[in-house]
Amino acid sequence: MSEQTQAYAGDVDASHAWQILERDAKAVLVDVRTKPEWRYVGAPDLRPLGKEAIYLEWQAYPDLALNPRFVSELEARGIDKDAPIFFLCRSGARSRAAAIALTQRGYRRCYNIADGFEGPKDAEGHRGRQAGWKASGLPWFQE
Repeated sequence: MSEQTQAYAGDVDASHAWQILERDAKAVLVDVRTKPEWRYVGAPDLRPLGKEAIYLEWQAYPDLALNPRFVSELEARGIDKDAPIFFLCRSGARSRAAAIALTQRGYRRCYNIADGFEGPKDAEGHRGRQAGWKASGLPWFQE
């Protein structure tokens, strides 16, 4: 087992995360992007599942400093330590760090949505077309 998989439960794609969110009432989605990203790029919409995503910045806008209250604020939500928790960011880096941080606090099923909300850039330098939440055709909204 690699060091990466020992640090958290592992990487999943957005469609797999959606399936678990749909099947497991305890499963939650935590979007760790910044407030401007949620507002201007879009945000996952879990209303078709009768759920709401948790929006909690891993890095605070505008200076992108690590949010020192991230773990305590998430713990205050009362999420079961055995519940599947899916972390989402733009492309999978911040969400991986958040999954590791919560795993270190005793949460056993922390997953990183590897391609994030927008996925990697395509040949033309655009995100949101080839992988991730948006490209998978999953529900999302934009203000």
